[in-house]
Amino acid sequence: MLEDATGRTVTAHEPRETPWLGVVLGYGPMLPFAAGAAAAWWWRDSWDELILLVTIFYGAAILLFLSGVRRGVSFRTEGGPTVVQIATMLGLFGLGLGALLFVGVLGNRVIALDLLIAGFVAVAVLDPIAAKRGEAPLFFARLRPLQMPIAVLSLAALLVLKLTSPY
Repeated sequence: MLEDATGRTVTAHEPRETPWLGVVLGYGPMLPFAAGAAAAWWWRDSWDELILLVTIFYGAAILLFLSGVRRGVSFRTEGGPTVVQIATMLGLFGLGLGALLFVGVLGNRVIALDLLIAGFVAVAVLDPIAAKRGEAPLFFARLRPLQMPIAVLSLAALLVLKLTSPY
């Protein structure tokens, strides 16, 4: 690391392989999505509505966290944050916040689930692109396409349950 009066030069080596902590912290937070979907289907007509709400709130929190990850990574992007990084961060934040507003204020679980599904699909598609452009860690190119479908499929299962339930 070199530092002078105008700033600091940081040289970093970034592995292509997903670090073990990236695996744990990447897949671990996806487990509540799968557990929420399985539990909601298992306890249909008794606990499914509560489980659905908890899973939606959890999903919104994770999506908001991922928007912060995008912003945090942009601080270390060579040449400074890009317009795409800021737009992606704002888009993910908007989808997460929108899901919270639709479920918490308006009581519309279907639209909340739609917004979350769109957000996690966006992460699965955009993070590998960002990794190849140097706007996200290289291992995101391998991690995100395998990690995000867990959330997407679980949320889709909850959406099907909600659309087919009588209430």
